[in-house]
Amino acid sequence: MIRKAEECKKKFNEHMRDGKGTVEITELIASPEELNQKGRLFSRMTLNPGCSIGFHMHEGESELFCMIKGTAEYNDNGEVKTVYPGDVMICPSGTSHGIENCSDEPAEFIALILYSDQKEE
Repeated sequence: MIRKAEECKKKFNEHMRDGKGTVEITELIASPEELNQKGRLFSRMTLNPGCSIGFHMHEGESELFCMIKGTAEYNDNGEVKTVYPGDVMICPSGTSHGIENCSDEPAEFIALILYSDQKEE
């Protein structure tokens, strides 16, 4: 199966997780069934300058980011570090994170949320 870029649904989330500005989300999967019920999100996220996803905790799931363009400030359980294209950020269940674009260029990353083994169905 191939899903062409133009077939992927785009949506915009204002103040995502109490963050700043609007996050552009390109959904790369149509439903959790495409992840074999092992997760709920596989998307390309764009943070324009000054935009962020607010600091939040994951319970019963893990989230992974892979930077593909630009730079951002990643808050990993209270420790903020600059991330660059190719960097992978991992937020296991029970931990918290957030991300902000403090640069003058758009920042893009792939986000994947997978359920942990403890998740009840």
